[in-house]
Amino acid sequence: MKHDDIDPQETQEWLDSLESVLEQEGEERAHYLMTRLGELASRSGTPLPYAITTPYRNTIPVARESRMPGDLFMERRIRSMVRWNALAMVMRTNQQDPDLGGHISTFASSATLYDIGFNYFFKAPTEEHGGDLVFFQGHASPGIYARAFLEGRIDEEQLNNFRQETDGNGLSSYPHPWLMPEFWQFPTVSMGLGPIQAIYQARFMKYLEHRGLIEPGKQKVWCFVGDGETDEPESLGAISLAGREKLDNLIFVINCNLQRLDGPVRGNGKIIQELEGSFRGADWNVIKVIWGRMWDPLLAEDHDGLLQQRMEEAVDGDYQNYKAKGGDYVRKHFFGTRPELKEMVKDLTDEQIWKLNRGGHDPYKVYAAYHSAVNHEGQPTVILAKTIKGYGTGAGEAQNTAHNTKKVDIDSLKKFRDRFDIPIKDSELEKLPFYKPEKDSPEYKYLHSRREALGGYMPQRRTESVKVPVPPLDTLKAILDGSGDREISTTMAFVRIISQLVKDKELGHRIVPIVPDEARTFGMEGMFRQLGIYSSVGQLYEPVDRDQVMFYREDKKGQILEEGINEAGAMSSWIAAGTAYSTHNQPMLPFYIFYSMFGFQRIGDLAWAAGDSRAKGFLIGGTAGRTTLNGEGLQHQDGHSHILGGTIPNCRSYDPTYGYELAVIIREGARRMMEEQENVYYYLTVMNESYQQPAMPKTKGLEEQIMRGMYLLDKAGKPAANHVQLMGSGTILREVREAATLLAEEHGITADIWSVTSFNELRRDGLEVERWNRLHPTGKRKNSYVESQLAKAKGPVIAATDYVKLYADQIRQWVPATYKVLGTDGFGRSDSRSKLRHFFEVDRYWIVCAALSALVEDGTIKPKVLADALKAYKLDSNKPNPLDS
Repeated sequence: MKHDDIDPQETQEWLDSLESVLEQEGEERAHYLMTRLGELASRSGTPLPYAITTPYRNTIPVARESRMPGDLFMERRIRSMVRWNALAMVMRTNQQDPDLGGHISTFASSATLYDIGFNYFFKAPTEEHGGDLVFFQGHASPGIYARAFLEGRIDEEQLNNFRQETDGNGLSSYPHPWLMPEFWQFPTVSMGLGPIQAIYQARFMKYLEHRGLIEPGKQKVWCFVGDGETDEPESLGAISLAGREKLDNLIFVINCNLQRLDGPVRGNGKIIQELEGSFRGADWNVIKVIWGRMWDPLLAEDHDGLLQQRMEEAVDGDYQNYKAKGGDYVRKHFFGTRPELKEMVKDLTDEQIWKLNRGGHDPYKVYAAYHSAVNHEGQPTVILAKTIKGYGTGAGEAQNTAHNTKKVDIDSLKKFRDRFDIPIKDSELEKLPFYKPEKDSPEYKYLHSRREALGGYMPQRRTESVKVPVPPLDTLKAILDGSGDREISTTMAFVRIISQLVKDKELGHRIVPIVPDEARTFGMEGMFRQLGIYSSVGQLYEPVDRDQVMFYREDKKGQILEEGINEAGAMSSWIAAGTAYSTHNQPMLPFYIFYSMFGFQRIGDLAWAAGDSRAKGFLIGGTAGRTTLNGEGLQHQDGHSHILGGTIPNCRSYDPTYGYELAVIIREGARRMMEEQENVYYYLTVMNESYQQPAMPKTKGLEEQIMRGMYLLDKAGKPAANHVQLMGSGTILREVREAATLLAEEHGITADIWSVTSFNELRRDGLEVERWNRLHPTGKRKNSYVESQLAKAKGPVIAATDYVKLYADQIRQWVPATYKVLGTDGFGRSDSRSKLRHFFEVDRYWIVCAALSALVEDGTIKPKVLADALKAYKLDSNKPNPLDS
């Protein structure tokens, strides 16, 4: 709302008064007075002018900039070498094979942002300091490699093998800890995942500090983000948590080059202003670095605010044009809109106008911003740095095609070389030689001195940590002995296992239970009082259930992470905990329990990032299976999470039926991760259906068989003439056992019953054995675990699970008999469990008929036997297929 100034003299007196307070008493006093004025206006009902953004200029005034202490010219020379080598690496790669790809423009725009960090701020781990955590923007990887090359950490052969890894001496396309475990800390190129993981890494750092596991206040988390990347929901989706938790150990650096992959980010607006509003609204400290030093004299002369007004008027699409079309264009279209502005630059040449630099390319401005950020307390900080995409690359600079730029023409190469003073002759340019200073050169010495001052080289990653002993299996004797006559779910068995493990003096305090807003659903509320829910401020209120035994207790030293209705945030916390062995040299064992239907399919990208990160821990898919969570319906019923889990190479997934199976898997999995330090994690499904939990059989080698994926649970005493093998997992194993009874009592057919804890593990084993046999044709043939277990088994094999048929069908090629699979393909339904299992054709009657069908196929019984059974069990031959209905 605009008003005419009806009394300019009074207005000036108010402004003079404020200026006097600022000069004489400082900002704090001025802020206090304006706050009181605002309170008075609010009490009187006067609407206040609202603004969540500040003027389009640098946040830090020139007079308050911290001065960069180093050698500017030396750093520029080093930065230029890094720029050249990054460019040469990508171009040389694409000369060998144009399909390999690579990115030039992102690092070209952000080189100064990284350089200042490497020279002054990114601290490496030492005995005194845990080391900063840096999330590098994925597309900027060439620049990070180029710097490591100058440092001697990467050799020329590796640069020549950028994106060529299969022969063993290449560089991964993007930050991938799985592929370069001693170099990259975090995978970040799946856009949006870097920001959300960085936030939860910073929060988990505070968690470790408050629990006394690491020293407080030393480490920082840096996250480099592209302005186009902020459109990903995960990029900004958790910034309110960072503000609420006052994560002053967190610094976002958003490279605002105004372009996404194929065009402007906000051509009709201003992305920097938009992001400022979002972050300020989430209670972040916002530092804008928009204009470089070349603008300072012009801004100092802007007494009437016309230059500032013009800066506000121009939109990002304009600013892209200004850097794509030269100084003459800027004179006409930016300064030429008002006579006063045109007069302001009348003495500047077009080249000088062209050199009016942006803040993200000015090392002094960037240093001042970083210095302010690392010293700010009580809030996370975001630095919005304005840059130019493809900066310095010539023809591609600020163009919409910049993202796809993988080659630079010779003329542009010459200009690039001259602009950055690279000592390479014209005759050598086409060869794209890498440039590295001699070891006794001033540049080499300066480069290493900066990193020595910060404790060592970055990025680097710790691959191993201290081994943590895991208690023996008999610690879980209460679970192994079964539940007797009492019926409990495997979810409750899981809670009992965790409750026992947290008491262990070595492992207990390293367990991190993570729950969404469903702890009571999973029966975990007993842990609230026992372990406490982590809160950075403790508990500032008396909980409404304080008079109950299991009241809601928040605590600064709480062990549980309660993430609310927030699967992505909870998974990011799980990754932070699961990688703490690497980031903090503190092995932690996270258990994240969630509705299995809202697990992998909702956070699948993060689950892959967890695999890439070499995270360790347990994901627990609760209320699992298509027919177990009976009343909730289509979107709640999981029939495919194990299929999704099986796509991640280092995820080990299991679908146990009984508490003792669950206990064996958790104990052995924990041992492998915490003692053997295997780079795997586990996905386990647990159910909410209660039934009697049997004691663990005394079968020799049973623990190993459970882990390998299957074991013989019930063996028929004396096989009848017609005999079958029945397999099951999860709650459907109980239907399998009932089917065996029906087959024996009503059809005279005996059955062996197999508990299959993991079809995924059986498939993994089968593929490994198959490959070995293929590569060793003259050696003694190996048998897969499925083949060896079923070698002496008689009759066809029938498998039934609460998941889609593909889950059990994965082992078909290794089953040495007729193989029938039942599963729950199709959308879920709400109904009773018995009706759902009938609907999806996985209950005992359908299992019996599947067995009879297999025997008919094998020619050992007549088809009429099957027809009579269908009629007796009232199984409609014209029933619609659940997959289609």
